[in-house]
Amino acid sequence: MKSYRKEIHFHLPSRRGLVNITGKVQQAVNESGIKDGMVLVNAMNITASVFINDDESGLHQDYEKWLEKLAPEKPYSQYMHNGYEDNADAHLKRTVMGRETVVAITEGKLDFGTWEQIFYFEFDGKRDKRVLIKIIGE
Repeated sequence: MKSYRKEIHFHLPSRRGLVNITGKVQQAVNESGIKDGMVLVNAMNITASVFINDDESGLHQDYEKWLEKLAPEKPYSQYMHNGYEDNADAHLKRTVMGRETVVAITEGKLDFGTWEQIFYFEFDGKRDKRVLIKIIGE
């Protein structure tokens, strides 16, 4: 069994943002030479998420509205965590959207269902962040 590790880096200019990283993950699979196995993709920061869903702009807007209702950014004073930083809402949003995803690799390709894509969702941007891609298989 082989393993391969790669990081991808982000510095989104806004507080929140959604990035389709499917192509970058498939590129890592290609680089690994692994034809049959699994890939783990996880956000390496507590205020960002990696998840799988449809790449549809209306759905992306729905995430933003829904998450903002669940954990509104402001007023900052509503959260006990806020003090040194003002990102308590980002921590809560990440908990809802999840830390990572795992995808099967079959014949060197990400083995997705219909419309599935991998996304990085930033909840507290304007700083350096990273995502880990870890691939194992043969």
